Formats: sequence, structure tokens, C-alpha cells
Amino acid sequence: MAEKVIVFVMPSSAYVHIPFCRRRCFYCDFPVSVVGDRLRGETSLSISHYVDVLIEEIAETATFGLPLKTIFFGGGTPSLLSIEQLRRILEALEHRFGICPGAEISMEMDPGTFDLEHLQGYRHCGVNRVSLGVQAFESELLQVAGRSHTVDDIFTSVDLIRQVGVPQFSIDLISGLPHQTLDRWQYSLEKAVATAPTHISIYDLTIEPGTAFGRFYKPGDQPLPTDETTVEMYRLAQKILTSAGYEHYEISNYAQPGHQCQHNRVYWENRPYYGFGMGAASYVEGKRFTRPRKTKEYYSWVESGGLIDCDVTPREEILLDTLMLGLRLAEGVSLDALRAQFGEEKVKEIYKCLQPYLESCWVEVVGGRLRLSEPDGFLFSNVVLAKLFEKLG
Repeated sequence: MAEKVIVFVMPSSAYVHIPFCRRRCFYCDFPVSVVGDRLRGETSLSISHYVDVLIEEIAETATFGLPLKTIFFGGGTPSLLSIEQLRRILEALEHRFGICPGAEISMEMDPGTFDLEHLQGYRHCGVNRVSLGVQAFESELLQVAGRSHTVDDIFTSVDLIRQVGVPQFSIDLISGLPHQTLDRWQYSLEKAVATAPTHISIYDLTIEPGTAFGRFYKPGDQPLPTDETTVEMYRLAQKILTSAGYEHYEISNYAQPGHQCQHNRVYWENRPYYGFGMGAASYVEGKRFTRPRKTKEYYSWVESGGLIDCDVTPREEILLDTLMLGLRLAEGVSLDALRAQFGEEKVKEIYKCLQPYLESCWVEVVGGRLRLSEPDGFLFSNVVLAKLFEKLG
């Protein structure tokens, strides 16, 4: 049988990393640069210089002719940018790639880092989706996590978002925090629902090496909730949020109808995307590349021409990426698409590998799509994916 030819899809999405934070949260292992509580935007020389270098990287990046349909400003804390800095970055993207009318432009924001003037300015620049890093609705848990905002800051920020009329608004919450009980988790979920965001993301705490939590705790240590409790937290979130009308469309994400995050779907569907900024990943022409995670190294990389020096992702890795990412979605992956891209024999191999999980109902085939069941398949996704990597890697 002839070898399948890999056809590269052209990117039409961009991730922009803004690494600056007022402080580093205790669970965070992202590439960030701490600027303190008072510095923001043009009052910080470090932020201003970073924006200049970021725009230089955008200008040097090869374009493939498709305008951007989604742009995501992540961090860090992008809401530490001034209005003018955000405008300059978006103008650079428009000039280099073009931006589709009605493109989804998302911006991560922390409560307490923006006021009405800034939010109005961001909205005028084109931001139409805000992802608010709430994490918890209790002061004690916010302090435990090393967050810099207060509960009052959360409600003030929500009021501003409503006042400005941002069309799409997401809230992030973390389960499994130290001292967090089921009752306290339910309280945060109910408060989140009461604010009526169009989207809610639920992340289970992961203890990462090199973080403050990594120094404080080991998995299983008290006061971290037990594994059994975190499972119940997941089930409780699924019950409360779906009962409130949110679609559980991805392992960690819930949305009101019509409000799924289109940018994140690019990742889960294993489509290509540009990445810009310190530590940002990109996936272009079959190459996955992550920029330097430290400021000086990133600046040097851009100054030297921003060369993406890596090989095209092998076919086996593309298959595993497609399964690992696609199975995060409630609809799963299309078997016809898998056959077209990787061949019938590979699909048979996948079936054979997943047979125990099909029998246990963690995995199911519905409407020609292979997917994880809800909620058990989602809960044990790591087990299923580990088996796929073992057998197909």
C-alpha cells in the first residue's frame, strides 16, 4: 500500500505570550517575569522593551496567506499591557497576516489588574473574549494559591466586563487546592454559575517540580485533597455546570451553546497555529517549536533572526497528537478522518489497543466518531492515553 502523503494545513490562528505578572502563583510553572504590584504597561521599561521585541518577531515571521481567525493573548497577565501596547501588537499582526472580520480575539485577565478605562480600550482594539483568572471564590484559598487578587476584585472585574459589554466571558477555576473540601468547591462552582459567564474552565491542580507547591507538597500530602476527593470534585463540577445549561464540550471546559473557545479548538483538533513571545509554542508546516523560556535567551533568539530549527513531526507522533488532543473533546475524533490520514490498518490497530476500554465503556464509538465517555472516560483519560502511547508510540 502506498505511503500516505502528509498535507500541511495553513495556520490561521496565533497565540501571543505576555509573560508579566505581579507575582508568581504557587502552582505556576509557566514562563513568567514578575514585575510587582505597581508596574504596568508603559510605566514598566521591561514590558515596553518586551513588546518591541515581540513586534519584531511578528514582523520576521513567514506568512502563508491566510488571515487570522483567532488570536489568544495568554500569560502571564496580558491585562498588564497598556491599551497602546495591545493596539501595537494587534496592528503588527494585522499588517503581517491580516485579521478576519469578526475574528475571536481572547485575552487572559486577572481580577484587580484592569479598570474601566483599560477594558474599554481593550474592547476598542478588538478584544471580544475575556478569560478571567478567578481560580477560587474564597479569600483563604486565593491566599493559599499565592494569588494577588481578592474576592472583591473578582466581582468588581465581572461588573466591568458586563458594563463594557464584552461578548464572550470565561471564568477559570482550580480544583484540588490545599485545604479545599467538597463543600468549598461547590461554593466556588455556584458562585461562578451565578456570575453567568458564557464559558467556564475547570483545572485540577497539578503539583509541578520547581514551583512553590512543588517545594511545599508531594502528591498525596495533606492538606491536599485525596485522589478520591478530587474525583468527586470533577463529578460535582460536571453535575452543577451541565445542570446550569453549560455544555461539557472538552475534558476541562464548559460553554453555553455557541460559546466554545474557537482558539483552543485549534489545539484540540491538531490544527496549525503561530506562536509569539517568550516560551510560546507554534505548530507550522508540521513543525512543533517552543521559543526560549527565559527573557534574555528569547531576546537573543529574535535578534538572531528567530530561526525555527526543528524537524517535521513524524507520522507516528502526528497520529498520537491527533488522538491525545482530539479525545479531549466530547465529540472525539472522526474515524473516517483517521482512515483518510493514516490508513485502515492503523485504525484497526487503534481499535485493538482500545478494546479493554471499549468493553469497560470508558471509550465508545458514536456516529462514526471515537470518543471518551462522560464522565468516566474523561476521568480516566490519562489511563487510556497512556495505553495508546505505549502501543502506538
